[in-house]
Amino acid sequence: MLDFENQYYSDEIKLIVGIDEAGRGPLCGPVVAACCILKPDYKNENINDSKKLTEKKREQVYKEILENCVDYGVGIVSPQRIDEINILEATKEAMHIALSQLKSPYDLILIDAVKLENTPKPVIALIKGDAKCECIAAASIIAKVTRDHILEDYAKRYPQYGFDKHKGYGTKKHIEAVKQYGIIKDFYRLSFEPIKSMTKK
Repeated sequence: MLDFENQYYSDEIKLIVGIDEAGRGPLCGPVVAACCILKPDYKNENINDSKKLTEKKREQVYKEILENCVDYGVGIVSPQRIDEINILEATKEAMHIALSQLKSPYDLILIDAVKLENTPKPVIALIKGDAKCECIAAASIIAKVTRDHILEDYAKRYPQYGFDKHKGYGTKKHIEAVKQYGIIKDFYRLSFEPIKSMTKK
């Protein structure tokens, strides 16, 4: 993973930002984007695409990343905003918010798949970038753990929905809970199916 990333470093490119998101597909909760700058020589064998790590391992690596990274940022965009501008634009907005939080100078942005415009530095979008680049994988872990914590907070407030288990995705048990207990308006993406159909009068 680091070998792939090393091809982008040069005399002009000293620090690279990796960006990724979590939560484009769920029926509820925000979309979260994160960006991360790692030292060029930093290597952590545990950093990988967040989806390939267990929850326990993600939490461990998340702490290691925050302790060792040069800088990071997090952008959170609400379900209401997602309904207003659509999930792709909301994802891009979250990414811009995350980038705006960086205090360290950087020279290049590597991003997982999304074509991000109006950035302060050049962007290279990589298909399956979170499986190729350490900095993108690190960002994916930050985004995923941040979002999971938000859903776990939902679960404490509304345990009957099982948010800590399904993390907002449209599992059978989740849909059954929504049918039984109703939709929590501030949590749900009303433009997403089957929530959209369930809220039609």
